[in-house]
Amino acid sequence: MYFAHCYPYTFGDLQRYLNRLEADPKKKTRFRRKELCKSLAGNQIDLLIITTFGSDAEEIKKRKGVVISSRVHPGETNSSLMVKGMIDYLVGPSLGARLLRDTFVFKIIPMLNPDGVINGNTRCNLLGVDLNRVWIEPNKKLHPSIWHTK
Repeated sequence: MYFAHCYPYTFGDLQRYLNRLEADPKKKTRFRRKELCKSLAGNQIDLLIITTFGSDAEEIKKRKGVVISSRVHPGETNSSLMVKGMIDYLVGPSLGARLLRDTFVFKIIPMLNPDGVINGNTRCNLLGVDLNRVWIEPNKKLHPSIWHTK
């Protein structure tokens, strides 16, 4: 018997969700999926860029950026559900979402600590480090997701 303090959201759930988004012919034109970096265990840390891409490149450069990250603490599964809802809205067809895409460039890292999520950690990565405590001086090799995000 297993008990969870929150509805689970695994690394596999995230990958299946992002793959479905990329397979949707309308939604895939509204975002780009890139690899931010690899985790310590070699898992892909995704970066989503959401904006109106059909615009002139110079116009896109002038837009303000919004950076959103989630799951620095693996046990906070509710943040994955919140980010999923946010992504669904931003890549959706509503007028509000289109206005946001026309005005901003959203850069979303939906899972900063996939190794911790995969291994069932609550707050730490594979090295036992709370990644939320290394933002001031992250190490590129020991804290790749924080270093690349910063």
